[in-house]
Amino acid sequence: MQIEMNKALPIHSRFRRHGRACRGHPCESPNGVDARDKRGHDTRYAISMTISAFLCSTLLVTPAGAYKAYVSNEKGNSITVLDTDKLEATATVKVGRRPRGIALNKDGSELYICAGDDDAIQLLDTKTLKITGKLPSGPDPELLALSPDGNIIYVSNENDNLVTLIDVKKKEMIGDIPVGVEPEGMAVSPNGKLLVNTSETTNMAHLIDTQSKEIVANILVDGRPRFAEFKQDGSELWVSSEVGGTVAVIDPVKRELKQKISFDIPAMSKEAIQPIGISFTRDGKRAFVALGPANRVAVIDAETKKIEKYLLVGQRVWHLAFTPDEKYLLTANGVSNDVSVIDVASLKVLKSIPVGAFPWGVVVAPQ
Repeated sequence: MQIEMNKALPIHSRFRRHGRACRGHPCESPNGVDARDKRGHDTRYAISMTISAFLCSTLLVTPAGAYKAYVSNEKGNSITVLDTDKLEATATVKVGRRPRGIALNKDGSELYICAGDDDAIQLLDTKTLKITGKLPSGPDPELLALSPDGNIIYVSNENDNLVTLIDVKKKEMIGDIPVGVEPEGMAVSPNGKLLVNTSETTNMAHLIDTQSKEIVANILVDGRPRFAEFKQDGSELWVSSEVGGTVAVIDPVKRELKQKISFDIPAMSKEAIQPIGISFTRDGKRAFVALGPANRVAVIDAETKKIEKYLLVGQRVWHLAFTPDEKYLLTANGVSNDVSVIDVASLKVLKSIPVGAFPWGVVVAPQ
């Protein structure tokens, strides 16, 4: 339907009426006939107002679900940018050597990249897609986590058994915390008081007080812990163990292990089931766990700890990220060189998006 309007007039005046002005109608016809006496006037006026409201609302509507995702390609030495509305890659940016852990600042304007073989945290401007600088780090940074206020970055440095603290504004290192052998997983509690690091060889989750910067508990978990994630209410900490094939559920207040979640996929060996990335829904009722070379994501009832479903995705699924509206869950698939898109409501895999060589991490921010 095409509507022609006199653009010089306000919307309510563009529909000329045939009589003198009714109350609330500024227009009057040349013959001076009272519009209130004409049959159908009210109907026509109602229609015109409906069309006007529709046109105004159409101009104000912003497309929902339009987000950008960033994927680190470990062997491609690049970051792939995805449009989660079109579900396609829109750009590939060359970065430092062996990018793995990535994180966005609070407003999504800057991406922090662990360039492991460059021993640095690179800064990527998400508008220009240009590297703008770097932050100091220890050798071989692998994963990082931000304090809730975004002012401090905590980095696991795999080769020197340290967690490094970086002041974002000053762009300088402000401390180191000795941890176990081969530190990897990093997480910060929602209130910012507790920092967690997992050490792959020591097989522990180290709980660190962020004020004193001292370890307050060492919790033994199964072999090769790779990732840690808090529920958003801070009530539980989950740690994935790649070789052990389990997820440890930890009470961060009592600082003790509550239980372990194991996985069983028909016709698949236990050795192939290797938990890595963990993502919780905001309400804390459901968790998704990437199972590495099992090529599946486990859907878990986070309250009962029961497995609801296994979703077949790409090869060697590593890390996961929700879109902010939790419509989609994106998975980085390291061997098939793609990202799987999971519809969270239906628990179905919608498509795969080709990215760079050996995708490792994925984060999402509003456009």
